[in-house]
Amino acid sequence: MSKLLLIDDDQSLSELLAAYLTNQGYRVQAEGDGKVGLKNLFQDSPDLVILDVTMPQRDGWETLELIREVSEVPVIMLTARDEEADILRGFSLGADDYVTKPFSFAQLTARIQAVLARAKRADSAGLDELVQGDILVNLRTDQVWRGDERVNLTPTEFKLLVTLMRRAGEVVSPEELVREVWGPQYAGEIGHVRRYIYHLRHKIEPDPEKPHYLFNVRGFGYRFQA
Repeated sequence: MSKLLLIDDDQSLSELLAAYLTNQGYRVQAEGDGKVGLKNLFQDSPDLVILDVTMPQRDGWETLELIREVSEVPVIMLTARDEEADILRGFSLGADDYVTKPFSFAQLTARIQAVLARAKRADSAGLDELVQGDILVNLRTDQVWRGDERVNLTPTEFKLLVTLMRRAGEVVSPEELVREVWGPQYAGEIGHVRRYIYHLRHKIEPDPEKPHYLFNVRGFGYRFQA
């Protein structure tokens, strides 16, 4: 049974959502602010965090930053703020998905299932490592290295990198990447790919403005090439 940590100051919504997710087979702990939510994160080690942005004492942005300092647990941002700048900020801080209010509980549950699936160790297909240039991916430990430097990736960033490295030299369309990394329920949301490529470049490239690994083939997609 997967453990979910819900951090949202809307008590009515939290109670309804927690009850729904419990009926879907999850174990849910709901907290009303980021400070208490972080304490629960350390104590209970949830499998996924659902995090609101606008909260008292410690908002979702600050809470997400603190989470990413100590954990790679998948995080879904849950908020009424749907401007592009807010979405980009969430992804840049390490969010794995972004669901805007109002939303259906069934929709959020589908997103939770997809993010948890991405967080599971990738099928190694008989391999222990992927190596291209200075980039090494250990498929047993889900660790990524650039030379001697450990690179910390979110589960979604990791899955995107593995998908591209397994097809090194090929041009992979945004539609294919959405299907393979995020899942069919994200069909049409190719903006996710552009945002995550941007952040992945800033983590693995020596100079993100002059990529050595992640190339954009205009009009066709993306290619990983050492």
